[in-house]
Amino acid sequence: MDHPMIKTFIAAATMAAVAYAVAAPAQAAHRHHMGVGCSGANFGKTEAAVEAMADNEVKFAAEKEVSLAQDAMLNNKWGACGEHLGKAAEASMAK
Repeated sequence: MDHPMIKTFIAAATMAAVAYAVAAPAQAAHRHHMGVGCSGANFGKTEAAVEAMADNEVKFAAEKEVSLAQDAMLNNKWGACGEHLGKAAEASMAK
């Protein structure tokens, strides 16, 4: 039985699967980068990790990101806050 409705359904399901396969990794990468939420607890952890770093250009860049995150938080820009805090956290984990 070669029913056109079944072909349409299969085509739609295939397109949905392809769209998911393309979009899911992009969203996961975006969440990974912004994985640090803008909260007092995350600020404390990130600031402590940055403070423990050896004085070098990476530490100074991380300190700037913490400062930018604080400014963003004060201006209710939560996405920017999380992004800057995430960058600082990533830098503090770099070896």
